[in-house]
Amino acid sequence: MADRGVDLSALPKEVRDQLAELDLELSEGDITQKGYEKKRTKLLAPYIIHTPVEPPPQNDVQPPAPSSSSSHAPPPSSSSRYRERRNRRTHRNGGTRDDRYRSDIHSEAVQAALAKHKEEKMALPMPTKRRSTYVQSPINTRTPPDSSSGSEDETSVRRQSSLVAPIPQVNPNLQSPDSWINRSVQGSSTSSSASSTLSHGEAKPQPQSQPQPQYKPQYQPLYQPHHQPQHQPQPQPQHQPHEQPQTAAITDMMAHSRIAPSQNSAPPPDVTAVAPPPTRGPRVDLPSNAVVRGMSRGQSRSSMMETADGRGNMQRVPVNSRVSTKIQQLLNTLKRPKRPPLSEFFTDDSEEIVEVPQPDPNTPKPEGRQIMPVKGEPLGVVSNWPPALQAALARWGATQGKSPALTALDITGKPLYTLTYGKLWSRSVKLAYTLLNKLGTKNEQILKPGDRVALVYPNSDPGMFWVAFYGCLLAEVIPVPIEVPLSRKDAGISQVGFLLGSCGVGLALTSEICLKGLPKTPTGEILQFKGWPRLKWVVTDSKYLTKPSKDWQPHVPTANTDPAYIEYKASKEGTVVGVAVSKVAMLTHCQALTQACNYCEGETLVNVLDFKKDMGLWHGVLTAVMNRIHTISVPYAVMKACPLSWVQRVHIHKARVALVKCRDLHWAMMAHRDQRDTSLGSLRMLIVADGANPWSVSSCDAFLNVFQSHGLKPEVICPCATSPEAMTVAIRRPGVPGAPLPARAILSMGGLSHGVIRVNTEDKNSALTVQDVGHVMPGALMCIVRPDGPPQLCKTDEIGEIIINSRAGGTMYYGLPGLTKNTFEVIPVNANGVPIGEIPFVRSGLLGFVGPGSLIFVVGKIEGLLMVSGRRHNADDLVATALAVEPVKTVYRGRIAVFSVTVFYDERVVIVAEQRPDASEEDSFQWMSRVLQAIDSIHQVGLYCLALVPANTLPKTPLGGIHISDTKQFFLDGNLHPCNILMCPHTCVTNLPKPRQKQPVGVGPASVMVGNLVAGKRIAQAAGRDLGMIEDQDLVRKHQYLTEALHWRAQTDPDHVLYVLLNAKGVTVGTATCVQLHKRAEKIAAALTEKGSINTGENVVLLYPPGIDLIASFYGCLYAGCVPVNVRPPHPQNLAATLPTVRMIIDVSKAACILTTQNLMRTLRSKEAAASVNIKTWPTIIDTDDLPRRRPPQIYKPPTAEMIAYLDFSVSTTGMLTGVKISHAAVSALCRSIKLQCELYSSRQIAICLDPYCGLGFVLWCLASVYSGHQSILIPPFELETCPSLWLSTLSQYRIRDTFCSYSVMELCIKGLGTQTELLKARGVNLSCVRSCVVIAEERPRLALTHSFSKLFKDVGLSSRAVSTAFGSRVNLAICLQGTTGPDPCTVYVDMKSLRHDRVRLVERGAPQSLPLMESGKILPGVRVIIVNPETRGPLGDSHLGEIWVNSPHNASGYYTIYGEESLQADHFNTKLSFGDPHTLWARTGYLGFVKRTELLDASGDRHDALFVVGSLDETLELRGLRYHPNDIETSVSRAHRSIAESAVFTWTNLLVVVSELCGSEQDALDLVPLITNVVLEEHHLIVGVVVIVDPGVIPINSRGEKQRMHLRDSFLADQLDPIYVAYNM
Repeated sequence: MADRGVDLSALPKEVRDQLAELDLELSEGDITQKGYEKKRTKLLAPYIIHTPVEPPPQNDVQPPAPSSSSSHAPPPSSSSRYRERRNRRTHRNGGTRDDRYRSDIHSEAVQAALAKHKEEKMALPMPTKRRSTYVQSPINTRTPPDSSSGSEDETSVRRQSSLVAPIPQVNPNLQSPDSWINRSVQGSSTSSSASSTLSHGEAKPQPQSQPQPQYKPQYQPLYQPHHQPQHQPQPQPQHQPHEQPQTAAITDMMAHSRIAPSQNSAPPPDVTAVAPPPTRGPRVDLPSNAVVRGMSRGQSRSSMMETADGRGNMQRVPVNSRVSTKIQQLLNTLKRPKRPPLSEFFTDDSEEIVEVPQPDPNTPKPEGRQIMPVKGEPLGVVSNWPPALQAALARWGATQGKSPALTALDITGKPLYTLTYGKLWSRSVKLAYTLLNKLGTKNEQILKPGDRVALVYPNSDPGMFWVAFYGCLLAEVIPVPIEVPLSRKDAGISQVGFLLGSCGVGLALTSEICLKGLPKTPTGEILQFKGWPRLKWVVTDSKYLTKPSKDWQPHVPTANTDPAYIEYKASKEGTVVGVAVSKVAMLTHCQALTQACNYCEGETLVNVLDFKKDMGLWHGVLTAVMNRIHTISVPYAVMKACPLSWVQRVHIHKARVALVKCRDLHWAMMAHRDQRDTSLGSLRMLIVADGANPWSVSSCDAFLNVFQSHGLKPEVICPCATSPEAMTVAIRRPGVPGAPLPARAILSMGGLSHGVIRVNTEDKNSALTVQDVGHVMPGALMCIVRPDGPPQLCKTDEIGEIIINSRAGGTMYYGLPGLTKNTFEVIPVNANGVPIGEIPFVRSGLLGFVGPGSLIFVVGKIEGLLMVSGRRHNADDLVATALAVEPVKTVYRGRIAVFSVTVFYDERVVIVAEQRPDASEEDSFQWMSRVLQAIDSIHQVGLYCLALVPANTLPKTPLGGIHISDTKQFFLDGNLHPCNILMCPHTCVTNLPKPRQKQPVGVGPASVMVGNLVAGKRIAQAAGRDLGMIEDQDLVRKHQYLTEALHWRAQTDPDHVLYVLLNAKGVTVGTATCVQLHKRAEKIAAALTEKGSINTGENVVLLYPPGIDLIASFYGCLYAGCVPVNVRPPHPQNLAATLPTVRMIIDVSKAACILTTQNLMRTLRSKEAAASVNIKTWPTIIDTDDLPRRRPPQIYKPPTAEMIAYLDFSVSTTGMLTGVKISHAAVSALCRSIKLQCELYSSRQIAICLDPYCGLGFVLWCLASVYSGHQSILIPPFELETCPSLWLSTLSQYRIRDTFCSYSVMELCIKGLGTQTELLKARGVNLSCVRSCVVIAEERPRLALTHSFSKLFKDVGLSSRAVSTAFGSRVNLAICLQGTTGPDPCTVYVDMKSLRHDRVRLVERGAPQSLPLMESGKILPGVRVIIVNPETRGPLGDSHLGEIWVNSPHNASGYYTIYGEESLQADHFNTKLSFGDPHTLWARTGYLGFVKRTELLDASGDRHDALFVVGSLDETLELRGLRYHPNDIETSVSRAHRSIAESAVFTWTNLLVVVSELCGSEQDALDLVPLITNVVLEEHHLIVGVVVIVDPGVIPINSRGEKQRMHLRDSFLADQLDPIYVAYNM
């Protein structure tokens, strides 16, 4: 240390002042440890005396570890600040004791654990954030340091002190923080991960000379980003012979550490540069659709893998893509072995079983004998002890009226008033009289003895509370002290309501000032708090009390078992219960405390604790009055303003006893000034209320080291252990001066996690040092029992729950008899389960053991216990470890919460900390990755989630600590709003089921057949009814070709209206009769032959908006003998995305000509179009708006029906552009099939709200009416965007019975009309006419959507049976269609676990892991389907999931491919089964499904076979050997949080990537990461690798409303999504 050779007292005054100023800055976190050292070194450099370093004397002072000063002591008032700075100097931290008693082992352990990982160069990818997401809470919403209620975080400050502990004298330079700093400088990471932290398009290469960030992380990070310098500066030798070189080394290193990195680190990759477009063969970026791949389904599987490996030429991700390097980093990280080895597990083939880790044979087991109950000394009988506590007050009030009872302090720490025993007695009597006689009218008494009354007094007003408490005791009503409610949003406020309700409280006492401060409604009434009963408020200030008449005396009976008061207690889950303490227990407890603490009449006691409950109440209010003690109450607000106030009070009043918590020791130490006159010599007991906390030992040691020179005697420090139920469990009795101090226990953390006591010998890094809490209380009997299961007595070397039998303990949870029995009436049993006696014990909730000499040691609390994979971890221990990882830079005021959440059958550890406002992204991430390491090394437990939230945002307890159960609830509800998060499911989830090993395919066909027969399974196949023969030759002619059908209709029924087109207002804007359509078709045919000089059989592209022009052009092409290719027109507002697709279809189909409208023709030739395609090379464009009246020479008739009628192009969800050839025979067979199924004929009307560009939508829009003669009302779907009710109003207005729509139309109706059903009713919309509403789709039926639709429009008459679905695919445009007859579509529930194994197991509705599936409609006439194993191509039984193969006269003829790969066509369109029926030709749909025979009967009276479509084979994800369907995972994800609008999943190198659209504010983005990870793990047993949060509308969706997952994947890997946040799960 730089000042080792400097006599500080000899320095000039201004230097001392500057040093004091520096100390203060460090303690308040205004400067980092490194900056502090640098400035200090500079100041002291001229005064250093160069002498060899000798071992320093015992009381030498070490500097605090960095964390000891993270601004826990808020600055005192400015007048005292200067003195404080000047005086706070040498005693910042005490010397040391014998090596055995070392209590800073923990912080060292953390440093050592981190150092151990130094060499590991793992690259942990940093999450990617959009800049706007960084926004911290605005400065004005943050509490300024001196008013922050965070400063009394009880759970954290007391651990902070573990870092201020004495440091062993092995070699000062090894352990002192300087040496860590020194090391940090040598080994600091020089990475500047600019490319990771900046959002897409913001990162710039760093200029070589630019200095890197000045604050380097103190230890080598566990993971280093890729561009890491190859050589690090050599470490300095650790043992410095002289002081000077070390100082120089520090300053030298400081100077160099800033420049070094930029000299030897490569600049980060520039992600702004646009990579040249990769060569992709015929693949082109599609609009919102996606990419053309080859046509093969067989090949598509492999081509996807190719892209995944980055090997194929199909899709190479640009090298500088940030995402792929990060994923690579993530994969490297995941390749590390997990801690618990994944032992060989078994899986039952039909049932996945969670992996249960096999017990480790080396697990330590308790070996001692069974423990004997420990007895406290007998409770002495003192003749003048009062018969009841009230009697003691009466006695002192009468005989010692002038004696001071209580002194209260004002906010500056000066005495405000002193209450004498006489005043206390008289005011309490007045209150008792008022309560019993003056609250109601004369005749009615509002309060009766035994009623419960709430006491609501602020911490700054102890006097009012004392009077109210004793007034209630004298009136024999039961006081229930609670905290003052500040707002409706107080943490746990509704739980306090539960307490008041369970205690039956109807009246609240408070002071006038407090009443004025309570939140009010606008009318001035006190707010009704959530969950609270109605309360009557009574003000107890003296002026409102009535003096009793002369003859009235309060009734003071001898103490009995009736409740005296109720103390509140918050449980681990956050519920608040009331522990009732009987009058006799209250009195006995005071007697036991008097005996144990040796209280004498007239002593002075300084109380810093909350006087409403626990030790503050027991010592400072009850025992104090029994012994006529003068209590000086130091409220929390005073401690915040002047942390040393309690020490000053002890000095001024010569107090004999002080009652404090570790945080008060810590604060006093931090604010300590070297005042010669402060003396703690008068103290005979310094009671440390949370002395049972394992980390209190270091606070006590450090405090003693600082204040020993002020007269503090080591033996006066008395830690104790308490709990609301058992009250005081044990307390260390004041020692005899000069006697040896009790020994410490140094325990092995590993042993503790298995619940056994092992003295730590081998690895000091994982040791826990605990101090005893003295002996059992007088008159009590204590046992240690197993914390879980029956209360079996522990062995002597086993950790268990302390249980107490004593008259001085709580008696019950008031109003909760069930809970009471389990806690207050426990009878311990021996190893055989036999009760050891009849005496009931009370559970204390403390975990501990009995040490040598019957000393009690406590190692934690039941409520802080985390049971992970069968091992116990203490939340407090984890907090301490996290705090020991350089918190100065990152954690705000040491505020850290640790809890566990249950995910996938085990507890998972979550750490949430508040981040300092000035902490950088890099620092935070660094801190998080190092906390992971430290906890992994020291506690051998993996963290599931680590989150940092903005400062002052965690819910607070009344005294400023963190409200753990509310924090946990916020986490689970997605309301935590973290600013940084790191999930590590890969590391800590080790109980996943074993991956499935696929069986080899080598099972012969015969054995499969026999197997199915033996099992009694049917082969899974089904068929629609027969098409039947057409006898009439005229009909045959009419129906063979659609051109002839149209011609025939134009002659026989010319004025029959076939088509009616509506606009957004519901007005008819176009109609077409049979003859009009025929004539328009003739005009177009003539134009094609004349203008376009088109030859027969050439392809012609139709580019039209949905309407009648499209239909006329289609028939015009057929009349001219060309092949129409229908293409969706480009979107005028989004040409860049949509025009390339149009261009590609035109190129792929080799179109000779384009038919379109004038508007679209202008668009195709516009400047905007030229920006995205070459407009000079369009084929001939014919505008069909104003053609001359011409007729073609003749109407073309194809020589055979097998000729191609038209090409149907569509982009699949995997981004594949496929065109299929539809023959004339297939067209007429399909139209006939639909006519039969839907009973269509000329007098019928149907409404169509579909896109008419491909598949069944096109068939219904253009072909069916001409064939069957029915009238089609056409509603373009885009019109619904301006008028959502258009479709439904049309159905009602025209009394339509049958209508066809798409899922996107349904979604538009639900979103647009969700709240308007009443309005629709009022307009007279009535849907009771609708008999069938069929959704046309090529996917699994969206059950949730159809259900919502039916439910929503039930009110306007829609029958729940009307909505059904259809199913088609590329190879066959219509396989199923729910007709007008036949049974209703049925729904089944299948087991998802079996489905992943390609098995179908039906379960009951509501079964866990069940998936509802709806039949996809009735199979069309003439169609046969069979379920086939896609690998073996053999038929499957009906309990298997397989590919759906179809045979039908309307199958497509093949792919229209530019490659001419005939084998592909044969494979997909003309395939034979490998066994069974080897002759039939089938087409492969590429969809997985199954067939189930239902109980329903079809038209012919046979049992109906239903076809269920599960999903596309190309889309399935193969993970862990199982088959997952993306929509199942997406459904779970969308349920995870209200802000998730839409989600999509895909895999990338075996990692599951989830992309979710956020519809809330960007603050919610990080909340989604843990929720998404949880839900996928719980419901699908999969670990999410990457979570990407994006803006709404980013997930591409095609015209049919299907997600384009592959296109999304390509955009993600090419880094084109501009995500809000990307989290890489470890």
